[in-house]
Amino acid sequence: MPPLIPLAHFFDNPQRAAARVSPDGTRLAWVAPLDGVLNVWVASVDGEDARPVTRDRDRGVRSYVWARDGARIIYMQDTAGEEDYHVHVADLARPDRPARDVTPFPGVRAGLVAVPRATPRDILVSLNLRDRSAFDAYRLRLATGRLERVAENPGNVIGWLADRQGRLRAAYAQTETGDYRLLVRDREGEPFRVLAEFANEDEGGPFAFSPDGRELWIGSARDADTERLVAIDCATGEERVIDGDPEVDLGRPVIRDTTGELLGALYLRDRLELRAFDAEFGALWEGFRALHHGDPAAVSSDDAERLWVVAFDDDRDPGATFLVDRAAGASRLLFRPRPWLRPEDLAPMTPVAIRSRDGLTLRSYLTVPVDVEPRGLPMVLVVHGGPWSRDSWGYDAEAQFLANRGYAVLQVNYRGSTGFGKRFTHAAERQFAGAMHDDLVDAVRWAVDAGVADPARVAIYGGSYGGYAALVGATFTPDLFAAVISYVGPSSLVTLVRSFPPYWRPFMESTWFRYVGDPDRPEDLADMEARSPLNRVDAITAPLLVIQGATDPRVTRRESEQIVDALRARGVDVEYLVKEDEGHGFVKPENRMEAYRAIERFLARHLGGRAEA
Repeated sequence: MPPLIPLAHFFDNPQRAAARVSPDGTRLAWVAPLDGVLNVWVASVDGEDARPVTRDRDRGVRSYVWARDGARIIYMQDTAGEEDYHVHVADLARPDRPARDVTPFPGVRAGLVAVPRATPRDILVSLNLRDRSAFDAYRLRLATGRLERVAENPGNVIGWLADRQGRLRAAYAQTETGDYRLLVRDREGEPFRVLAEFANEDEGGPFAFSPDGRELWIGSARDADTERLVAIDCATGEERVIDGDPEVDLGRPVIRDTTGELLGALYLRDRLELRAFDAEFGALWEGFRALHHGDPAAVSSDDAERLWVVAFDDDRDPGATFLVDRAAGASRLLFRPRPWLRPEDLAPMTPVAIRSRDGLTLRSYLTVPVDVEPRGLPMVLVVHGGPWSRDSWGYDAEAQFLANRGYAVLQVNYRGSTGFGKRFTHAAERQFAGAMHDDLVDAVRWAVDAGVADPARVAIYGGSYGGYAALVGATFTPDLFAAVISYVGPSSLVTLVRSFPPYWRPFMESTWFRYVGDPDRPEDLADMEARSPLNRVDAITAPLLVIQGATDPRVTRRESEQIVDALRARGVDVEYLVKEDEGHGFVKPENRMEAYRAIERFLARHLGGRAEA
């Protein structure tokens, strides 16, 4: 087994990450620590004169975009994890000035709708300024912060879309029954009209307008099981299928930024796949793939498409980032975000297919310790959040940390996970703590039957929905798991749904109410109570570690504290770690380190793996 890798190598800030080339191709930006906090840095393409252009002192800047004229950096930031994000703008011509909060409204959440090429001085944002439960769309002048409302949300719009001229022309709305409605208009100032309606399972969400603005490119599973790329005529509503795959959903289309042309479509099977519609781009993509054995995870270019930045997702070499000079036919490695991690010390992530008891294929991933026979190992079942998400191949810091400590790691795309067709996703309706949990149990039994896992040393761990799944494991199948870790996990479906922030209301009917229930409906309340771990605490026998962010607006601290209090009232010892300055997942490196130190010691005590002194 390789040497014990320090926790900081997995969970501290990267040395560099998220590189992007400027629109004119003369500069590079990236995020890197400044006094221990992630900030945006800018340098010339050759790396000279690197300097920070943001000076966040608290939670750090984790993502950003260039303004279209290259004069500014735009990023989103909240306070203490409460998720009321504001738009911040850093002026590169005045590096001595701090970034400006251009949406400085207390208790208001901003979203970035578009950074249009056609209007470089303006961007489009969404704000729940008028009504905390509904996001209106605004045009924001970057230089002054002046706001102009360009669309008022009637209360059911869950997304806005601009055309290539920067005009807000489409909206995606939920109906009263939880289905979806696509709205369009020909020009700003006109009312929206209904272009098409889609059943809940058929989606119909828009990606972009065609270059001439006459069509919308959408993702739709109408008349198919998987979501396909579809063009819909904005005048007639006529639909035509552009591309699709019978096994997996469309990931997203690839669109040329300069012209709006459709270049290809991405699909995520076990790994990422591109279906190219443009031969030149297809050849360029294959050239990217030749640089590294990972999957191209982030690809961007300057306006001339001469310089490209390509970052790779790889199970053992996270985030290797290259600069490709297309004109010169040359490329160079810009950086590895975590150069202290040696690929040979990290464990391969292997795709595996597991059959559920009722015949579904659960596409999953198994990671086992390096240089250890995969027989009779202690195992951690890591359950992804969402649940409308999925596990995928690539670098996973948690999986690598656990494998280095001596555990097999199994990550399961249980029913309800997205990307595998609508029947698979909707098989999770009203199956929280039911068939969704059966899938996890079946996966554990698969690992035991394969000889990989020691049945007496299996832990379950997850965050958000994964934290709920861990608590379900502790209460519904208490003899299966030797240790349980819930990270921002709901303990009661009733108190969870009742605590959601007001701005979640527009999409509740299509998601939580459909899949779980509405606690205000008497017919749903009893079922939600029966599926809540809080009401089965007497069944818990396994040791439990609970981790919570105090400001979490999605899974409030009540969810963790009510089950911790219930257990302590029974005299049961439960470990509880709460951070007052964190929300739905820990962002600050010192808090992440404390959480994973607690996880490391907890698992070592109960499963027998390795731990740092």
